[in-house]
Amino acid sequence: MTKRKKRVAVALSGGVDSSVAAKLLIEKGCEVTGVTGKMINSPAADEVCEQARKVAEKLGIKHYVADVTEKFQKEVIDYFENSYAQGETPNPCIVCNQFIKWGEIFNYAMATLEADRFATGHYADIRYENGIYKLYPAKDEHKDQLYFLYRLGQKELSKTEFPLSGYTKTEIRALAEKYDLPPKSSRESQDICFIQKPNTTKKYLTEKFRYKKGDFIEINSGKKLGEHSGSYQYTIGQRKGIGIAAPYPLYVIDIDAEKNIVYLGSCKDNLKKELTIKNLNFTYPVEENNFDAMVKIRYNMNAQKANIQLLENSAVIRFYEPVNSVTRGQAGVFYDMNDGHLIGGGTVA
Repeated sequence: MTKRKKRVAVALSGGVDSSVAAKLLIEKGCEVTGVTGKMINSPAADEVCEQARKVAEKLGIKHYVADVTEKFQKEVIDYFENSYAQGETPNPCIVCNQFIKWGEIFNYAMATLEADRFATGHYADIRYENGIYKLYPAKDEHKDQLYFLYRLGQKELSKTEFPLSGYTKTEIRALAEKYDLPPKSSRESQDICFIQKPNTTKKYLTEKFRYKKGDFIEINSGKKLGEHSGSYQYTIGQRKGIGIAAPYPLYVIDIDAEKNIVYLGSCKDNLKKELTIKNLNFTYPVEENNFDAMVKIRYNMNAQKANIQLLENSAVIRFYEPVNSVTRGQAGVFYDMNDGHLIGGGTVA
């Protein structure tokens, strides 16, 4: 009796990474199906679905579109807008991974397409060790995407594959050239997929919230330094675009969205050693309530050593050296001190 091929549903965006991921799985002898989530009702979203369909056609695999517009609006767009309205800086990719990619699309792949496994073009490495699935950095150290995956748990990791884990981005581009996948004009995914260029986040938010005149206040003296047109236009740690002359470089130190006040200060005022994170999630059960780890409080920073003290549904992070730009709404993510695997994280409170 012939053994059935492993059936893998690949989240296909039509871009380089997911296209090569699908091809690598085909080369391994898997029965591959492409599935694309339609996030919003727009020409750009239709273009993504069409590009993914063309890639699937070229690969000779079936392709399905999952309409996730309703869930995406609620869990990603509404969250994004509400965060800015509350003086936070959101991270839509993290909630999209949780509710859309490993929510709606993952469930569609398992239930409707009857897939055995779910695969994406993320740069990460899943290893099964002592009965636990753990997420490790991929080969390409410049493409560490663990930060965006901290809300995945054992259920998701046990059914997921990351075919690109052993490759660098340069190697993936070379494979795309070799297989002529996808068209060479294909662009990288945008950070915020529902805000299409030439539109910007600032323009998007201004259209949503309109101009609201408020004050710039010096954080230490309480002195008014000037006026702005909406606190939602700023993020903690921001230096450029403030537009106020001062004897020293000014940074956004805090935001009071309710009063529409943006607090400014010096580089020194922007440093902190302690913060709290809420809405904790661990990729596997953690036994200790107090431990040291390497921590990131934004994607593009180098992880710094800190002590983690777990509370009921929050944690206090105490860095050994001060870090800058502790920003409400971003993720505080911690990694193992020894081998760098992902432990978990939460939202900066």
